[in-house]
Amino acid sequence: MAYTYEVIRDFFKLPNGEPFGLISRVAADSQDRIYVFQRKDPPVVVFERTGKYLGAWGTGEVRDPHGLKIIDDVVYTTDRSDSVTKSFTLDGKVLLQLGRPGVHSDTGCTDSPWLAERAAGPFNHPTEMIKHPNGDIYVTDGYRNARVHRFTGDGKLVKSWGTPGKGEGQFHLPHSIAFDGDGKLYVADRSNRRIQIFTPDGDFLGMWTGMGGPNDITRGKDGNYYIAEQEYDDKPAYVCVRDVDGNVLARMESRHVHGVGVDSHGDVYAGLTVNRGVDKFVRKS
Repeated sequence: MAYTYEVIRDFFKLPNGEPFGLISRVAADSQDRIYVFQRKDPPVVVFERTGKYLGAWGTGEVRDPHGLKIIDDVVYTTDRSDSVTKSFTLDGKVLLQLGRPGVHSDTGCTDSPWLAERAAGPFNHPTEMIKHPNGDIYVTDGYRNARVHRFTGDGKLVKSWGTPGKGEGQFHLPHSIAFDGDGKLYVADRSNRRIQIFTPDGDFLGMWTGMGGPNDITRGKDGNYYIAEQEYDDKPAYVCVRDVDGNVLARMESRHVHGVGVDSHGDVYAGLTVNRGVDKFVRKS
């Protein structure tokens, strides 16, 4: 099957010509409404997949928007610099908060290149939060830590895994997380330019390589994985589609993309940081 796309730049428009903030993530709910996570208030902006503006929410709830995933119509977010993760209803009511605002675990990391001196507990600038089919919550804790944390559904820490480095089960900026139909976890290990695969208990299973630093990994309803790849060396940024075995089905050159969402039609939404907009890649075949 061919995977070809037509790109529409700056697809979504805010009312009255209002500019977007830096866009960190994009995700679709079960009705194909598209949620854009921006670094300005209100942080969550909602559109129809056709581009129609529906509303916005979250003012004052997220200081530094980073990760956003929608699982079973619950919105899971990370507030990077506050070291807090929160889940919300689709209309913005807080369901759960993990972490205390401004309280960071001690990893010895204070700045770029974001390689922790040592692994530590939750959180130090977390990057993504998801709810797993087993009922537990997983959080990648990446900018100043090198871990994945597993919590019960009501927020009790079960375990953490990962240490700083380049080996199997080690991380240098774990930046995003997804799961497959069997429950395996796919962790975007950005500065190591790979996706690592784990059991729900954190046992290493394998990895995908041959990519720019993965900013985001999202599993579509079609079972494929949509990955936002950073620029590196002389290569541009890409939106990449991989199948369940990691084979590349399509790789589209993109402006600097930090988040990717995909709707049930297979259209892809690229959240842009530098350009502060959303490019839509419309599936043609």
